[in-house]
Amino acid sequence: MNAEMMKQGAGMMSQGAGMMSHPVAKGAMVAATGYAATRALVGHGLMRNPLLLLAGGIAGGIAIGYLLHKHEKEVVLAVSKAIGMGKDFVMQQRENLDDLVAEAKETEAQAATAPAAAAVPGADAAT
Repeated sequence: MNAEMMKQGAGMMSQGAGMMSHPVAKGAMVAATGYAATRALVGHGLMRNPLLLLAGGIAGGIAIGYLLHKHEKEVVLAVSKAIGMGKDFVMQQRENLDDLVAEAKETEAQAATAPAAAAVPGADAAT
């Protein structure tokens, strides 16, 4: 019975290793590690006391606001560049779609004229 349980346990371990390659599993593992590290470094007081947690959030928000204000020009340039890239992408996709629609109409027109030309056998000899 123990040997059978060991075989099943080995199979379950290999399945678990395969699941750890999934990005969501990796993210969950990183989040759990971060939570554990914060809990160990800061202590239980910050995690249990809502006022301390709120104060930490406010301090983090102030720090992020300061950094955004300090690097405002770079942030604006990066956002405008991203918006421009998005507009370019949309224009390229619109052009590709227009090309596909035109090609489909052209193929449809050729398919409609081909049976008409094949129905009249003497039409090619007259031209």
